[in-house]
Amino acid sequence: MTQHTTRPTRVLITAGPTHEPIDAVRYLANRSSGRLGLALADAAADRGLETRLLLGPVPHRPRSEHVETHSFRTTADLQALLAEHAPWADLLVMAAAVADYRPIPSEATEGGKLRRTEAGLTLHLEPTPDLLAGVAAARRPGQVLVGFALEPADRLEVSARDKLDRKGIDFIVANPLETMDSQQITATLLARDPTFAPANTSGKVHKDRFAAWLLDLLEPIALAAR
Repeated sequence: MTQHTTRPTRVLITAGPTHEPIDAVRYLANRSSGRLGLALADAAADRGLETRLLLGPVPHRPRSEHVETHSFRTTADLQALLAEHAPWADLLVMAAAVADYRPIPSEATEGGKLRRTEAGLTLHLEPTPDLLAGVAAARRPGQVLVGFALEPADRLEVSARDKLDRKGIDFIVANPLETMDSQQITATLLARDPTFAPANTSGKVHKDRFAAWLLDLLEPIALAAR
């Protein structure tokens, strides 16, 4: 008799900032440390899930040797990696802090280092592609998509629910600005499904503990959706 085994859930996580070049040595960036995505990747691998991590320019790497890691620097780099790896995933957790704008390439910004002048410098910016909405629009049946909303506390849940609807994703983690570059997080998980009651961490928790908490909620949902 042939025995059929269920393969482990496939988890794809994005983490860290993007660096958008101004010239050959300067860039626009944010303060994302990548700690949250790294914690999620290690927690997923520790529980036997197939885990891939798309990691931005941060000095840290996953602790677990079972995390398959691919590096990116710019939004365009991450967009290309998502096109390659997103179809593979059962659960996609978009924890990277992707730039909203990037410098428009020009003769002044390409091919070298801008010189400092007393006249100052004007940068012309353009919006970056909306990677989360793009992945949601192209997803295959059975995938569970999770985004993050980093907002001031006074408008956190309203902004998170708006983003949840606009992006067409399944879940969103709402967390205040203080989360960035911190070891701890205070977060609430919201869902598009109105029958899913919001879940929160009941105060500040270490990001390692949060990663386990979030996967406890999402892993059975992703398994059932396959």
